[in-house]
Amino acid sequence: MKGRGLGVWAALTLVFLHAPLLVLVLFSFNSSRFTVWEGFSFTWYQAALADPQLAEGLLNSIVIAAFASVIATVIGTLAAYGMWKRPATWLAGTLYLSLLTPEIVTGVSLLALFQWTFRYLNLHLGLYTVIAAHVAFSVAYVMIVVSARLRQYDRSLEEAAMDLGATEWSAFRRVTLPYLAPAVAAAALLALVVSFDDYVITSLVAGVDSETLPMVVYAMARRGVSPILNAVSAFVVVVFGALIVASQRLQES
Repeated sequence: MKGRGLGVWAALTLVFLHAPLLVLVLFSFNSSRFTVWEGFSFTWYQAALADPQLAEGLLNSIVIAAFASVIATVIGTLAAYGMWKRPATWLAGTLYLSLLTPEIVTGVSLLALFQWTFRYLNLHLGLYTVIAAHVAFSVAYVMIVVSARLRQYDRSLEEAAMDLGATEWSAFRRVTLPYLAPAVAAAALLALVVSFDDYVITSLVAGVDSETLPMVVYAMARRGVSPILNAVSAFVVVVFGALIVASQRLQES
């Protein structure tokens, strides 16, 4: 009976958390502009696809998230492996500090760094500054996921490979990396989702020609809530919800 009660409580908690998202998805198919159901329709999805500003924001978000997730995954995986080979408690502590730092602080600090650097390089804010910023905050997520996998790894496997004539790099590439592959893939998906979803840091380091989808959606919402936003938000929730589930599955494999 106690276990059933906990199950009901957990189910109610999940309903409370996800009910707003379900309502959002439902009304994205509503033919009316208002929160009164008038009929099933794809009108707002068609309007979203026809909006050039949304299309440009989506393209920028995809490009930024793709590059940032790949770079962050490579850097984060190698960094996690290096910390596993030569543990440093204080360095691991700074890793979690980057996750706890408010986004506005991270964004302002990155903007200050870019402005100081650009005085000497004669550059301007753009897609590359957004990618650099996203790599900076995504690396920590990659390192945490890969480090969790490495804690279950038997060091003797690498040592056995090197005893059989493999170099340290060859042992990593042929023995350790295949073992880490599910965690690396999960970390890449997580970095992709975090990068695509970010607004605060992106809004501070983006140039005039590098608006992302969250920035465009926020600008549209400030002018008044449009049913088009329901369609865009529903699309993002479904697609990235699936990616998060896939990431979790990969971590458990």
